[in-house]
Amino acid sequence: MEPSKFLSVKNLCISISGVSILKNISFELKKNEILGIVGESGSGKSITALSIINLLNSKHVIKSGSINFNGKSIDSLSFIDFEKIRGNEISIIFQEPMSSLNPSMKCGEQIIEVILNHESINKEKAKKRVFSLLEKVQLITPEIFYNKYPHQLSGGQQQRIMIAMAISCNPKVLIADEPTTSLDGIVKKEIINLLKSIQKDTKMSILFISHDLQLVSNIARNIMVLNKGKIEEMGSSKQIFNSPKKKYTKLLLNSRPPKNSRPKRLPTNENHFEESILITKQDRAKNHNKIYKSTPLLKVNNLEFSYNNVKILNNISFDLYKGESLGLIGESGSGKSTIAKSILNLNNFSNGQIFYKEKNIKEINKKEFRKNIQLIFQDPFSSLNPEISIGKSIVEPMISHNLHKTIAESKEKAISLLEQVNLKNSDFNKFPHQFSGGQRQRIVIARALALNPKILICDESVSALDVSIQAQILNLLNNLKEKFSFTFLFISHDLSVVKYMTDRVIILNKGVIEEINETDLLFSNPKKNYTKKLILANDF
Repeated sequence: MEPSKFLSVKNLCISISGVSILKNISFELKKNEILGIVGESGSGKSITALSIINLLNSKHVIKSGSINFNGKSIDSLSFIDFEKIRGNEISIIFQEPMSSLNPSMKCGEQIIEVILNHESINKEKAKKRVFSLLEKVQLITPEIFYNKYPHQLSGGQQQRIMIAMAISCNPKVLIADEPTTSLDGIVKKEIINLLKSIQKDTKMSILFISHDLQLVSNIARNIMVLNKGKIEEMGSSKQIFNSPKKKYTKLLLNSRPPKNSRPKRLPTNENHFEESILITKQDRAKNHNKIYKSTPLLKVNNLEFSYNNVKILNNISFDLYKGESLGLIGESGSGKSTIAKSILNLNNFSNGQIFYKEKNIKEINKKEFRKNIQLIFQDPFSSLNPEISIGKSIVEPMISHNLHKTIAESKEKAISLLEQVNLKNSDFNKFPHQFSGGQRQRIVIARALALNPKILICDESVSALDVSIQAQILNLLNNLKEKFSFTFLFISHDLSVVKYMTDRVIILNKGVIEEINETDLLFSNPKKNYTKKLILANDF
């Protein structure tokens, strides 16, 4: 094998429980290279990574092909022999740091454990290296972070601990499997820049895995596009991003909301990439004139909320109008979800008032009030009961609120809702685990619609979805808004989504509103430095 071909995968085929997952995958990772692997959920990205680090050992897995590393075959090594390589010469950063870190161990001790497992040094020397590693991943007070538990850290800090652990033994290859998926734009950019800096300093090779082609093009020299276990195309980042050859690659690129235009619907497999009508400035002005002539549907006045004597929200005031889509942007910990809970009257906010249709929500019957304001959760799987069918999940709130005379009428309404969110009536008796992430999000939307609400709060409801599935859900929400004249409070840290979906935007920073403005004006002429920083971090 040529020295430049540092990691070589040839004709890799993987079947799990008789289902073909990878189909004849071949690629090479060179020394001092960052190679991107892009594809949707189920494309085989993570299976490829787990195959390389030999974490697919199961009697249900059938594998063929070859994996060579540094001139030697590694795919036939025993699990015990591979332990000498895994974490030492080939390391991995997993997608979810909180589920990958041990919640019962201090972060520093977890990094030491990796070092002592691979190297014959004493704990004192290992601890000094951990302090150095924590500084390297820009946790500038290492003695503090060494003694913290994972739950005491933010998502970005947890990911930095994972990176420190992954590079603790100076590996030659680092696999980064969706390392920024759930992170805010600013933190995401920090992690990308950190990985670039570490790669430049150490000359290690990185296999960077993501469903976001635009993100991968910012870090990888070359890109491989996977689709349903097959390689669609390979090439340089510039070629793949600027002149993709395959229809699937174009879908991944075009599914993200564009920066400089607002199509009425995003291109997806569902609409066969049809040219969408653009919403003009005149269209928006006409719509806004209609929306803002009315009395606000919801008013939030001087809202404050504290937890354990720490102020989470401070003097929050804004109006939400009938038919409006209002965006709420901020980093993790800014107070976005706390505002949503306050509006739903789910927390006992200390000061301020919230009015729905000019009535104080504290004085409205809770059951009647919540019928009018529904929440679409970020994680549909955890918000659905795994033990009851999705049809029953949708019927349940209708029965609770006595919406229909008979259960049969409620079931008929539930089936109608499933069809409205592009699912089948035959799905009524299926369970949550039988659906994909995008389908589960449609189910949660159908359930939210069951009570004919006036306001829908979308709390990071598309942040965990692949870009093409995300486009389908955004199109669905716009279709429903058009049909039922819904009012949306759209909470997200994804600026491209908020820019596409909203009429106005609130920028929230550490529990304080930085600025509120019409969406296009805010993006084209941000007033506050924090807003400018957010926009810059998201490459607008």
